[in-house]
Amino acid sequence: MDFNSTVKGSLLEGFYPAGWDMEKIDSLMQCSPEDAVAVQPHWNGEFTPVECENIYDFNTYMGHEIAIQIKNAREKGEKLIFILPVGPMGMYRWAVFFLRSWNVKCDHLYCFNMDEWSDSDGVTLPQDSSAAFRFAMEQALYDPLGELTVPPSQRNFATLENLPLYASKIAALKAEGAKQILVFGIGRMCHIAFWEPQFAAEFSSVDEWKVQTHRIGAKLHPLTIEQNAVTSFKSRTTLVPCRANTIGPGIFLQSDYIIGGCDGVLGRGMQWQGMSFHMTLKYGPDMWIPSSFMPTLPGKLFYLKELAGPLSPDCN
Repeated sequence: MDFNSTVKGSLLEGFYPAGWDMEKIDSLMQCSPEDAVAVQPHWNGEFTPVECENIYDFNTYMGHEIAIQIKNAREKGEKLIFILPVGPMGMYRWAVFFLRSWNVKCDHLYCFNMDEWSDSDGVTLPQDSSAAFRFAMEQALYDPLGELTVPPSQRNFATLENLPLYASKIAALKAEGAKQILVFGIGRMCHIAFWEPQFAAEFSSVDEWKVQTHRIGAKLHPLTIEQNAVTSFKSRTTLVPCRANTIGPGIFLQSDYIIGGCDGVLGRGMQWQGMSFHMTLKYGPDMWIPSSFMPTLPGKLFYLKELAGPLSPDCN
């Protein structure tokens, strides 16, 4: 059954981003697991997908990659910029484990949370709210590091006041020789941070799109809201904010190294991230699919084996 003919006249008509080639997207998923992660012409020569058998391996491997980058920079006496997500999260426990095991102090880190829930004016949740990304980072990373932790003055959160300063702060650090590392997950709609695909409609060229550093009170796609209802809000859509403050490609595409993670497997044969994973790896760079630029950067993308497919329909 053809997707376009199915959507025509339905409630989904106009729902997906205008720049999405749905026939191409569907063709990308009709492949073997081996072909799903095969090297593509547009990939950076130092980009590598890393298969993980299960969520335990995923969290450990990704946490180790974060920790080893921190350790190596410490040994070289270098400052390190980290752009950090809240999702995935399990890797932070292992990053803390390795850093504490190696006794690596983290005062050479300058951390920038990539996004935060907000209202239409960019006002964020109270920092002590259990749904706030700042709260999550303090609970998962900063507090568990104890005496080794990142100094509070070097932790940046995507507030109305601070997010517009990210670009200048990062530029100043890079002028001092700091390296920028992006840690990220990939959204159902292929966003990086909360930079959504429909934003592409506002720009006349990819070059104009690429220089956007941030957005205050960004409107989130309905599927982004539903993804978070499932993954973070115990299915309670009514609690999920419809907007967020977020960095843009003018920051995340300036990274020297990336550490990505795709862990969107729900169990019993169910998942939400397979399509996004395939689009990221194989679609080719396109501003309508923000995550499609990730393979053009050096680094690693850790993924759960099931996401590579086969992505064949199955009733569960």
